[in-house]
Amino acid sequence: MKSVRQEKILELIAQGEIETQHGLADALRKVGLDSTQATISRDIRELGLTKELGPSGRFRYAAPRQGVISGHSERLGTIFRESVTSVAVAQNLVVIRTLPGLANAAGAALDGMEVSSLVGTLAGDDTVFLAMTDVAAAERFQAEISKML
Repeated sequence: MKSVRQEKILELIAQGEIETQHGLADALRKVGLDSTQATISRDIRELGLTKELGPSGRFRYAAPRQGVISGHSERLGTIFRESVTSVAVAQNLVVIRTLPGLANAAGAALDGMEVSSLVGTLAGDDTVFLAMTDVAAAERFQAEISKML
């Protein structure tokens, strides 16, 4: 439940300008996730959320940039391990299947790993496609992910 809630928080702050914990609680409630202020406060700390100036000129919650907060990548790694159900290779693509609704969290964790042979990621609801530089890189990366799981 925690990883689902935290993934939804990341989605919500990416989609709109959420300025306060109360606003975040309301947004979560609208998608069917009731949370206390204390829980949201912990989630904000664990995810390493910051406040940044939004397009409207108001401050809003934002996810940290890659590599800015070390605890963030550790947390995403945990979410990744808890959400992935299988990994397969198809030519230079690595296909990762996750629990429903968690592909974006897994994709964010992979993006945060800064893998040099990873060209890009594309995440849906329960599937992440990773474009690798070549077939050998895809096979090596699949083996690494399998060990991590």
